[in-house]
Amino acid sequence: MLGAWLAHAMFDLTILQWSTKVRTGTGQWIAEAVATAGLLLVILRAPAGRASAMVAAYIGAAYWFTSSTSFANPAVTVGRMFSDTFAGIAPGSVLPFVAAQLVGGALGALLALALYPLPSSGRSPVEGPVS
Repeated sequence: MLGAWLAHAMFDLTILQWSTKVRTGTGQWIAEAVATAGLLLVILRAPAGRASAMVAAYIGAAYWFTSSTSFANPAVTVGRMFSDTFAGIAPGSVLPFVAAQLVGGALGALLALALYPLPSSGRSPVEGPVS
């Protein structure tokens, strides 16, 4: 929310806004689940010290390859309710987007486990080898 307000201030827009941009439909919800699953997979599998750059690259790409423009995070979704710009989302569209993100998060975690199973030591693949 504060980020939206800061952006409004930088572009000389009215600070307090509610979005009127309706974002709905099966295609957008699927896209949001895909965006979130991919984001979680990137976070879980990024090499040490590279996660921030990889997340930025992924979100930039997902903006273009998903029909939802890749909110991919419930906090971002809620924050974008407060901007009646092309980046906003109407309050009535938020709940289905967050539901899709929860589904995508679960799918991303399952995909990470399927691609990179936990070692027999029980340590997370993100933690690395036992020393």
